[in-house]
Amino acid sequence: MPLLIAQHAGFCMGVKRAVAMAEEAAQEAKEMGLRCCSLGEVVHNPLVTQRLRDMGVEVVKNVSDARGALLILRSHGVGPDILKECEALSIPYRDCTCRHVSALHEAVSHYSADGKPVVLIGDKNHPEVKGTAGWCKGEVYVVSSREDAENLPPLQEAMIASQTTLQEEKWEELLPFLSEKIVSPVFHRSICAATRMRQQAAREMALKCDRVVVVGGRASANTRKLYEACKELCAYTILVECAAEIPSHFANIHTHYIGIAAGASTPDWSLKEVVNAMNDMEIKDQVLETEAQVTPDAAEQDFLAGIEASMRRIHTGQTVTGTVVQATEDEVCVNIGYKSDGLIKRSDLVDVDVKIGDEIEVEVVKVNDGEGNVILSQRNIVNRKAWEALMAKHEAGEYVEGVGKEAVKGGLICMVDGIRAFVPASRLAKHFVEKIDQFVGQTMKLKIIDVDKAKKRIVCSRKDVIMEEESTKKAAAWEKIEEGAIIVGVVRRFADFGAFVDLGGVDGLIHITDMAWFRVGHPSEVLEINQEVEVKILSVDRERERIQLGYKQLQAKPWENIEEKYPVGLVLERKVVRIRPFGAFIALEPGVDGLVHISQVALTRVNKVEDVLTVGQDVTVEVLGVDPEAKRISLSIRKVLEDNAFEYESIEGDEFAAEETAEEPEA
Repeated sequence: MPLLIAQHAGFCMGVKRAVAMAEEAAQEAKEMGLRCCSLGEVVHNPLVTQRLRDMGVEVVKNVSDARGALLILRSHGVGPDILKECEALSIPYRDCTCRHVSALHEAVSHYSADGKPVVLIGDKNHPEVKGTAGWCKGEVYVVSSREDAENLPPLQEAMIASQTTLQEEKWEELLPFLSEKIVSPVFHRSICAATRMRQQAAREMALKCDRVVVVGGRASANTRKLYEACKELCAYTILVECAAEIPSHFANIHTHYIGIAAGASTPDWSLKEVVNAMNDMEIKDQVLETEAQVTPDAAEQDFLAGIEASMRRIHTGQTVTGTVVQATEDEVCVNIGYKSDGLIKRSDLVDVDVKIGDEIEVEVVKVNDGEGNVILSQRNIVNRKAWEALMAKHEAGEYVEGVGKEAVKGGLICMVDGIRAFVPASRLAKHFVEKIDQFVGQTMKLKIIDVDKAKKRIVCSRKDVIMEEESTKKAAAWEKIEEGAIIVGVVRRFADFGAFVDLGGVDGLIHITDMAWFRVGHPSEVLEINQEVEVKILSVDRERERIQLGYKQLQAKPWENIEEKYPVGLVLERKVVRIRPFGAFIALEPGVDGLVHISQVALTRVNKVEDVLTVGQDVTVEVLGVDPEAKRISLSIRKVLEDNAFEYESIEGDEFAAEETAEEPEA
């Protein structure tokens, strides 16, 4: 039962520094004759808290409770309001804030100096997040889930930062959703490198172990995330705060490897205590196993040894050739030259039509099944060859094909060339997957990201395949991107400020002002989702991966050939769109309005245009003049009314003359 201890276990540099400073502060306060207090626990570990309490450090919730004391500001950091309160109450303090947290405070404070917003990914109730929010001088949004990200209001610009102990997967999961909400995001990768290394080392260890112990305080976010990461890969994972909490039956003689990981707030002496306890369990189990064995007498031992010397020696995993000596419906008996024949189930046969006398290649599964039988398998040989082929693909960096078999806690079990593989939920897709069972039965391309050769376990990622293929596609697409070029793309999504177009691996933006030659209220007024459009590349920023597109630039300008479309004297029926004191604007076509001056709205003089016209009213107008350079078209309602009146008078006069002629007496 070897013990595997994860690298980077125990105190990180920030916590070690904070505890050391707290111990010094306790001694300093004692020499000054003052109380010593910490604003909340220095670190989230009950053993450390108790040790500091024994040294005279009292935990308080409010600054005011530390009057007349030397105050310790814990490693999670505080906001500027706490520092001001300490100064106002003349309370001396020692700042134990982790350097990574201090760097985060400085970054958000500098960015938000002019009121720009900050988006923090993390637990809104965590003291580090609360303290960091206090250093932001603009709006602060705390995001801990996909739902929070989707509910974020659209922002023109913002900094995206995170809690220093955030899991890497959470950052990668939420970043795409936040990027869609923010036009010009600034990324500040504030996840502590020690946190990343600790979580990665714990995962690598958990893959190799049958059981895992995570040591640390239950209130510690860092320790909880470490526990969750190990639990995904090793189902038998427990979280303990001290050695006394380890169940007595946790280790046994059948356990191959036990792993031990520790959170950043776990002291070395607590970790050593757990390691010693596990070693004690191992020694105890070995003694019990020895006592349980029955030792044969010397004569019997010599007799057995003589028989075994004349027989073939075999071991588990060995490949041997044997002869079929008996066959039934359920199993086949094979003579492999050992002191007992081997049994192989029909389900473990590849050559299902074997008969007595056939020579077959088999693998030893068990030397003794408890009844003296050797258990064999043919399928294991096939699986081993499949494993070797799989490892060759892994070493060559090739993708493999898997089929979803079962949704389990934390991910998906897949079959890859007959071998079970685990795909963590965070590696199934680029975005958060709510229903893992949707992948059951689905064939997917995967990349092997971790291997435990001893246990024949592999961990795969579908997300890595998607991202690498997109990256390749993106690189190919960027080669075709050139300012001024005209290309075809597909409209994928709308935002209030424009439309995003897929250019075959990269997205470009058609700003709302570049959609049409007339004013557009929303992109849906001009374009449709999944519409194929021809666009012009207006500008390219390769560093920021921004492509500005134009749609209207390839459309005819509404004022081109305007004199031919609206010659003087043309009579039209159109709608009134705007009314001003000097006249009314008439919409002739999108992007082209004509003006009916107040003097031309009626046959008689009017004081207000509103007295005779309303917005939305259909009117008949006549074109009086066109000025393409000034983009002006003069229209008249009065002229149409005068022409109609003249025609009416002419018709009336003709009818009157006809009546007079008809009534004249004959000469």
